Amino acid sequence: MTSLTPDFLFSLAGALATLGWVLLVLLPRWLGTRRLVLSGALPLLLALLYLLLIGWHYLSPAGGTGGFNSLSEVAALFRDPWALLAGWVHYLCFDLAVGAWQVRDAQRRGLPHMLLVPALLLTFLLGPIGLLLYCGLRTFFNPAGRVTTAA
Repeated sequence: MTSLTPDFLFSLAGALATLGWVLLVLLPRWLGTRRLVLSGALPLLLALLYLLLIGWHYLSPAGGTGGFNSLSEVAALFRDPWALLAGWVHYLCFDLAVGAWQVRDAQRRGLPHMLLVPALLLTFLLGPIGLLLYCGLRTFFNPAGRVTTAA
């Protein structure tokens, strides 16, 4: 990992996540989207990168500072660019996994994709706010009771 910089991996992870979001928004039913994003493959690739970064951070001699018991410990943790990168990849991975779930769930429910797009964009930009919007949409849009219990 010594030849890979945090900046390079930041760009790579961002490009992978952006590809996933573009596919979810523009081509939700395309076979490539189903194989790369809706299957979970792209979020899992980001999860693997996260695992490697966490391992790198805690196994490196300079790593391991900071923690999660207070805001000041989290701030200390994120002073390390590798830990900060891991945190960013964590966000990218989980937000993309949530977006993939939203698309799969909306398709099962028959929710028109154009209604879903604002929730996807908000999930991409502001994570939990997009999730809230989607959950509101799925509560109020249920054509002919297509899905009642599946999540």
